[in-house]
Amino acid sequence: MIAAAQSGALALPGPELLTPLLTAELASRIQFGWTITVHILFAALSIGLAPFIVYLTYKDVTTGEERYAHLRSFWLKVFGVGFVMGTVTGIPMSFQFGTNFPVFSEFSGEMIGGPLAFEAKMAFFLEAVFLGVLLFGRERVTDRMYVLSSVLVGVGAWLSGFWILVVNSWMQTPQGFELVQRNGQTIAKLTDPIAAFLNPRLPWMYFHMINASVIAVALLVGGVAAYFVWRKRDSAAWNTALKAAVVVLLVTAPIQALHGDAYARHVQDTQPQKFAAMEAHYDSGEADLHLIALPTDFSSFTDPRAENLFTVSLPGFASFLAEGDLDAPIQGLDAYEENPPVALVFWSFRFMVGLGFLFIGLALWGGYRLKQGRLADSGRFLGAMMLATPLGYAALLTGWYVTEIGRQRGSSRTS
Repeated sequence: MIAAAQSGALALPGPELLTPLLTAELASRIQFGWTITVHILFAALSIGLAPFIVYLTYKDVTTGEERYAHLRSFWLKVFGVGFVMGTVTGIPMSFQFGTNFPVFSEFSGEMIGGPLAFEAKMAFFLEAVFLGVLLFGRERVTDRMYVLSSVLVGVGAWLSGFWILVVNSWMQTPQGFELVQRNGQTIAKLTDPIAAFLNPRLPWMYFHMINASVIAVALLVGGVAAYFVWRKRDSAAWNTALKAAVVVLLVTAPIQALHGDAYARHVQDTQPQKFAAMEAHYDSGEADLHLIALPTDFSSFTDPRAENLFTVSLPGFASFLAEGDLDAPIQGLDAYEENPPVALVFWSFRFMVGLGFLFIGLALWGGYRLKQGRLADSGRFLGAMMLATPLGYAALLTGWYVTEIGRQRGSSRTS
């Protein structure tokens, strides 16, 4: 074969055919994206389940009722599994900062290193120590200490999310640094830690993420409870869990929609390119809000322009969401040299928002039946809760895709 190749009888592929299908940059992003997709499922489980653990632990200790002891034991085991899996899936992420994005890590090491270290030492260890008390110390510590342990586990979970989001929000709206030369390379030198850590995006992202995690877990708790109630309608423990899930959804689902509306204005102020991608707003000017967008052909999936979609839209309403004025001009994607993958951002945003309104409807349905005292009597409602079990996580993931894939990519042509 070698001889044939040397004689020209067998043509070897040219360099153009040996070019990899994926660039190193894209492959690194896909790998890191997959890693964080798996990790965030377990991180959100810990964050969202923490309030339920605190409530069930408190009720178990103060009332001594079997239903609360059963639910506390069940969901504490789920929390423990989620904590272990979150740790296992989180470790590769720290390595991938260096293996996949070494230039970025060297450039911004002063900024991202501190919060990640704080997350490990301040939050992870706190959560790990007192989770051990919860799992193995029921008969070894006082009731007060046991309840306090549940609170500290929740604090650790929410504090862990805080430090991770400090890093991510800084990458969205960076401040508190200056560019300096070190060893012949330009790096971001941290000059104001308070400004960097408490950057403009942090409060928006932190509240939205925490609330999304609670919604996702409320749907998980409600779906599991609905299954057991469907099998045994008079189960005291699982009827209690179902009621708790519905009450939590009644509070968190509408708040998420209201907060998301205000969050969109902040995105327009700080990342107008991302806002334009969220609405596939290509041409600068008044922007419509697409309530429903359906592809009319395959090209619509990859190029979601207005003429390629069947839409039910509110004219000028995206302008209103962004600027409070129906006629306000919004900078379009045509104003930028380079844009993020618009289709991924656009469809992910539609999916997330659509699910958000579905959750509000499900919460109102459950609240109505709860007020009537017939929450467990409807097979349709129980079936709907079971079907909705994974949807909170689907909304959370697509929200993350909007945040990360839609990040400001290019400079304005007019800047």
